[in-house]
Parts: sequence; C-alpha cells; structure tokens
Amino acid sequence: MASTAPARTVGAAPALRRLYVARFVFAAAWAALLLTSGSHLTAGTKVLLVLYPAFDVAAAVVDARSAQAAGPVKALYANMAVSVLAAVGIAVAGTSGIADVLRVWGAWAVVSGLVQLLVGLARRAMGGQWPMILSGGISVLAGASFFRSATQDDPSLTALAGYATLGGIFFLVSAIRLSRSGRRS
Repeated sequence: MASTAPARTVGAAPALRRLYVARFVFAAAWAALLLTSGSHLTAGTKVLLVLYPAFDVAAAVVDARSAQAAGPVKALYANMAVSVLAAVGIAVAGTSGIADVLRVWGAWAVVSGLVQLLVGLARRAMGGQWPMILSGGISVLAGASFFRSATQDDPSLTALAGYATLGGIFFLVSAIRLSRSGRRS
C-alpha cells in the first residue's frame, strides 16, 4: 500500500500558511504594544504579557487541527499545556516583578522552543520548516538569556518584544517558503 503522507502534508500547507501569517501579524502588533507600554508592570502590561502565551495556545489548537491532515503531531499538545502553564505562571509572576516574569518567560521560551524544533523536524517533508527549526533553536537560547536578564539590577521587558518580533519573522518566512514549496508540488 502506497504512503499518503506527502499528499496529506500538502493538504495541510494552506492552513499552516494562514496560521503562520496570523502569528506574524500578532507577534508584530504585540511587540509594538509592549514597547509602547514601557518597561513597567502596569495592569495593561500584565494583560499583554499573559496574552502572548494564551495566543500561542490558540495557535497550537489551530495548528493541531490542521496537522490532522498531515498526521497528528503530539508535540503540539505538549506545547498547549506548556503555554497554558506559562500564561498562569506569568500572571502570578507579574505580581512579584519583572525579574520573575523574565524567569517564567525564559522557562517557557526554552521548553516551547524545543517543542517547535521537534515539530519542525517532524514536518520537514512538508517543506518550509527550516525557519521553524531555526526559530525553535533560537528560542532555547533566548530563554537562557531571559534568565540571565532577570539577575540584572534593573531588568527590562524590552527583550521580549525583540523575541516576539524575531519569532514572528520566522513564521512569515516559513509561510512564504510553504507557498513556494506548494507551487513546486
């Protein structure tokens, strides 16, 4: 019996392209809002900080549904759980200060980066996944830098905006690469 995996992965590509573009737009808007809010933990900033991992949960749900056409990717379910824990952790850490927020965000960046790396590797045959693989690896490194930033005398949230922007750019590049690989099929 012939494998239907390539046909199934091609069917998931349009949904992933749309999702990746939406993630880029969200990340860019979120980063701009974070930068305009300053580096203080106001009520609005706390909501914004919790919104990012909450959006990640919603995006992972959409991704998992579209991935069904390409075969289930169990790591996405782990990402959902980790992002829910991150949203709760960031909400709690927001009551303690920026350093604690950076520690929770750093832990989330490391774990979710590993998940993104694994999902990208599992989807290599689909095409357009090298940006996701690179982004996952960079997320792990960024997470470690957030831990280091948390130990500084005056920790800042501005690095989170850069993290979101870079992640969004990787999603956009992946969407473009998926478009190109879809045309070659």
